[in-house]
Amino acid sequence: MSKSSTGELSIGDVVRATGVGEAALRAWERRFGFPAPRREPSGHRRFTAGDVEQIRRVLAERERGFALPVAIERARAAPTPVRSMFARLRESRPDLQPVRVRKRHLIELTRAVEDESCARAEAPVLLGSFQRERFYRQSERRWRELARVAAGCAVLADFERLRSPRDAPVEVPVERTHPALSEWALVCDAPEHGACLLAWEPPLRRPGPDDEREFELLLSVEPAVVRTVAKAGLDVAAETAPEPAARLRELLPEGPPPTLAGQLRLATAITARLIGRLP
Repeated sequence: MSKSSTGELSIGDVVRATGVGEAALRAWERRFGFPAPRREPSGHRRFTAGDVEQIRRVLAERERGFALPVAIERARAAPTPVRSMFARLRESRPDLQPVRVRKRHLIELTRAVEDESCARAEAPVLLGSFQRERFYRQSERRWRELARVAAGCAVLADFERLRSPRDAPVEVPVERTHPALSEWALVCDAPEHGACLLAWEPPLRRPGPDDEREFELLLSVEPAVVRTVAKAGLDVAAETAPEPAARLRELLPEGPPPTLAGQLRLATAITARLIGRLP
C-alpha cells in the first residue's frame, strides 16, 4: 500500500476508494484544476482524505443529474462533511484491503455476523447503515429483535426524521448526498467481542438486477478496528442526532479489549455460520 508517512494517499488509493479511474482523475485535474493533489519531487500525486470525500461528492452530484463542471463547483463550494466510516477506516488502516462481493453474499455474511454477535448475549452496541430507508424496512423486524439484546442500537439511512421507537433501534436520518449513504455497515462492539463489516458501493458501476449489485467489503474482528468504525459511525450520527449519538458513545465498552484468542474464536464462529447459510 502506498500511503505515505504523512497519511497522504496515492492515486491508486483514490481509484480504489472512489471508483474513478486514473485517466479520469488526470483529465479532471487538467480541465478543471480538480482535484488538486500535492506533487512530490518525483512527480507522483499525493491526495488527502478530504480530496477523496470531494470526489465522492462530485459523483453524488453527477447522479443527481448535474453536468461534470457544475458537479465539481458544487463539491468545491459545499462544506466538508463528516467522513464516512469506510473512508475513515481506509485512512487509518490502509493495510486492510477490500474485496469485491455481490449483494446476495453480503446479506448472508451480515446475518452471520449479527447472529453470532447476538448469540453471545453480551449486550453490544449495534450500529447499522442501510443506505435507503426502504432497505431498513425490509429488515426492521429482525433489527427490532437485535435491539432487544443490545446495550444500545441505531440505524442510519435516508429517513425523513429522527425517531426513537420503543424497543427498536434509533432511526438516524442522513442526508442523501452524504458519503455514508454509499455504504452498508454493521458494527457490533461488546465487552468480550467485537466485529465490524463495511461495504462501499462504487458509484456508476451498478448492474441491473438488485442482487447482482457489487460492493467493496472490509471485514474485521480486530478490537481497534471495530472501535474506529464504531466512533466513525457515531460521528456520522451526531450530525443529525447528537443526543442519541452521545448516549451510544457512553455505552461503548470500557476496560481491556477482547483477547486475541476470543476474537479468533469469533472469526471461526462467523465463518461457520456463513458456510451454513450458503446454498
